Amino acid sequence: MLGLGVAGAYLLRDVLKSVTGDGMMSGMMGSATQSDMSSYMNLFDRRTEIRRTVDVIDGGIRTTTESNAPDLVAQLQAHVSSMYTHLDQHAEVTCMSSSLPTLFRNSAGYRRELTLTGKGVVVTETSSDPKLTSAIREHAQEVSGFVRDGMPAMMRGMMGQ
Repeated sequence: MLGLGVAGAYLLRDVLKSVTGDGMMSGMMGSATQSDMSSYMNLFDRRTEIRRTVDVIDGGIRTTTESNAPDLVAQLQAHVSSMYTHLDQHAEVTCMSSSLPTLFRNSAGYRRELTLTGKGVVVTETSSDPKLTSAIREHAQEVSGFVRDGMPAMMRGMMGQ
C-alpha cells in the first residue's frame, strides 16, 4: 500500500509539473499560475533543505521558514509574497490545503505580516475571530506537513484529509 501511495504521489507530481494553466487541473488550482506550480514542485523536491518552526501566539501563529541555500531562500520569499498577493487580490488558490479556502474567503478578517530574513521568512498571522484563528493554525500545520512529508501531505490536503 505504501508503495502505491508513493507511486501515486510521483504520478501526481508529474501531472502537476505538466499543467499549463489551462489544463484540467486549473480548476482545482484556482488562481495558481504555471509559475506558482513550478515553484510549489521545486519546494516539494527540495523540502529536505528547508527548516520550519511554528509558534502558537495569541490569536494565531508565528512561523519561521528557512534554508541555507540562497536560491531556495529567494524562492521561499517569492512564494510567500505571491500567496499574500493572491490573498490581497482575492484570487483564491485552492490546491493542496483544506484551510486555504477559509483563509481566502475571509482574507480581510485576519492580519498578515511577512518579514524577509537572510535565511527565509518569518510570518505572523492573527485574528480575533476564533474560526479564523483555527484556520490560520490549521494552515500552518498543513505547510509544516508539506515540508516534513512532501507529496503525500499534498495529496492528503487535496483530498481534504
